[in-house]
Amino acid sequence: MIITRSPLRICLGGGGTDLPSYYRQHTGFVISAAINRYVYITINEAFRPRIIVKYSKFEDVERVDEIQHPIIREALKLTGITGPYLEIVSLSDIPAGTGMGSSGSFTTALLCALHTLKRDFVPPRDLAEQACHIELKLLNEPIGKQDQYIAAFGGITCFQFLPDDRVGVEPLKIPAETLANLEDNLLLFFTGSSRNASDILRDQDSRTKQNNSEMIENLHFTKQLGVESRDALLAADLRKFADLMNVHWQHKKKRSPGMSSGEIDQLYELARANGALGGKLVGAGGGGFLMFYTEEKTRLRAVMRHAGLREVRMQFDFAGTTVVAHS
Repeated sequence: MIITRSPLRICLGGGGTDLPSYYRQHTGFVISAAINRYVYITINEAFRPRIIVKYSKFEDVERVDEIQHPIIREALKLTGITGPYLEIVSLSDIPAGTGMGSSGSFTTALLCALHTLKRDFVPPRDLAEQACHIELKLLNEPIGKQDQYIAAFGGITCFQFLPDDRVGVEPLKIPAETLANLEDNLLLFFTGSSRNASDILRDQDSRTKQNNSEMIENLHFTKQLGVESRDALLAADLRKFADLMNVHWQHKKKRSPGMSSGEIDQLYELARANGALGGKLVGAGGGGFLMFYTEEKTRLRAVMRHAGLREVRMQFDFAGTTVVAHS
């Protein structure tokens, strides 16, 4: 049995500039943080000459080509694993469609498990690139590269997405006390709704490819906010970081009419009136998790709980995609 896990993530700045339609022309910059909520993949030997796949659905097939789950099918093809005595099971701490990069985490954890089955060691960069190859090139998903990279590397990391498709990876060296305060003061609340981000991202991708000036300027400004957020974290200025989060969210909402909703806007303003110095909806928007920075945690937690939101406690993960068990 092989068990692997990949961390989910929160984006701390620059989100949206990691799509090829933007970075191939303008270079992207994102700060991403892996958290201790995970996607797990288990691979076991099946008792019958079949390929059994268990996720939100159940599949029992003879050949790889018959697998309906596109990522699992393409990952098996990429690694050259054909079965047939194979059982693959996936589990996640947090549902898909909540803005924490679960698809990228799923793909990196799956690839790690398959390579472990073949007794191949694949370094984080290669793991991330293989995951990007499957999702962006083979499956043509309108997504960026940050999810796969932060899942593979872990930590709080700055990524520079270059026009030639290379990715610069730089762990953010935040002072220890600042890191502890950041981890302690960032709160995550589930809005109660999940969404498929593809429509929002496809709209952004399409308008960027059309060189839509409004979208390009929005992403330029988002990238600049990401750079300023990095500088604020390195300078241990967490209040400045929180202010930039708020500016980012107000700006991000202009990207698409589906980015927020009346209910989410009300919850955001409620949090701001009760101790949140800054915040945003995690991920591409439309639903999922609200993230806030606050120095009044008890007050904010009470208000959000009364509003019906569930908090998910989190810490940062510095391991990235790992093999949890191999027997």
